[in-house]
Amino acid sequence: MIIRPATLDDLPALFAYLGEQLAENGRDGLLFQPMAPTQAGVPDAMRERFTNGVATPEGQPGWRHVWIALDEDGAIAGHIDLRGRQEATASHRVLLGMGVRHDLRRAGLGTRLVQTALSWAREHPAFEWVDLEVLSQNHKARALYARMGFHETGEVPDRYRIGGEQIGEVSMSFKL
Repeated sequence: MIIRPATLDDLPALFAYLGEQLAENGRDGLLFQPMAPTQAGVPDAMRERFTNGVATPEGQPGWRHVWIALDEDGAIAGHIDLRGRQEATASHRVLLGMGVRHDLRRAGLGTRLVQTALSWAREHPAFEWVDLEVLSQNHKARALYARMGFHETGEVPDRYRIGGEQIGEVSMSFKL
């Protein structure tokens, strides 16, 4: 398994992978994205955020740096991204998002992806914090982030209403 930065040329494969991830959202009763499960693929707004972010230089509003993990067949097995906050006064903080293909979860790939992103962030003196938001009920993801050194900084109960269910959101941060 190799992990490498994604390019604009990787986006069609990334969107196919993300579409599969969204179709699995809610599988086994566990949501990991704050949206209802969908077979419709990646929403246009999400495609636009990724495309524009990857094309935007780091430090500019809307930038996003994405890494992809490729399995032995060259298929995307997982991803992680860091992106800048929208507020200029919060440019010392970056947001993390990630996912791992269902058949490869709990095999160490998530740890490797987080290590990759944190290592990259440490090389950039302008960044001091890595933040993330995770759905409250996603205890496995929360445990992974805690093992990696993230600390819970707050929780918003009933942040989302999905399928008539109240879903909370936990904020976590890592000091670089």
